[in-house]
Amino acid sequence: MTTPTGLRPDELAAHVGQQVALSEWVEVTQDRIQAFADATGDHQFIHVDPDRAAQGPFGGTIAHGFLTLSLLAGEFMTRGGSPHIEGARMTVNYGLNRVRFIALVRAGARLRSRAVLQSAEPGNGYVQITVANTIEIEGDDKPVCTAESVYRVYL
Repeated sequence: MTTPTGLRPDELAAHVGQQVALSEWVEVTQDRIQAFADATGDHQFIHVDPDRAAQGPFGGTIAHGFLTLSLLAGEFMTRGGSPHIEGARMTVNYGLNRVRFIALVRAGARLRSRAVLQSAEPGNGYVQITVANTIEIEGDDKPVCTAESVYRVYL
């Protein structure tokens, strides 16, 4: 599936239903999981204690679901995981719809985001787009997370 490299605001409607971005792979290291735990205060052992987590149901530490989701707003955006709109002055997160955490992300896994444009609605000085994101894990056909991101792209 081909992903466009840059979309003009006036042609967004023609791309509804199409893949508009595919990020590079991002590794979810134990250090990243620990940093997220420290930032959020969620230090549950399944995330931060490799020895204890190894004895648990998952056989090792796993990433927080919200860590996986947060990659949409940062790492995946900077690695090609969101559509590039030509002439955009800035893009801001406007919200999320239909978030689901489908599978575990073990420490050391590599993820990427695939984005399909669902809608593009013109506003006053911006276009609001909704993108269906599928966060994939390397080596598995089952996604780990799906979420619709809503962005306002200011022109």
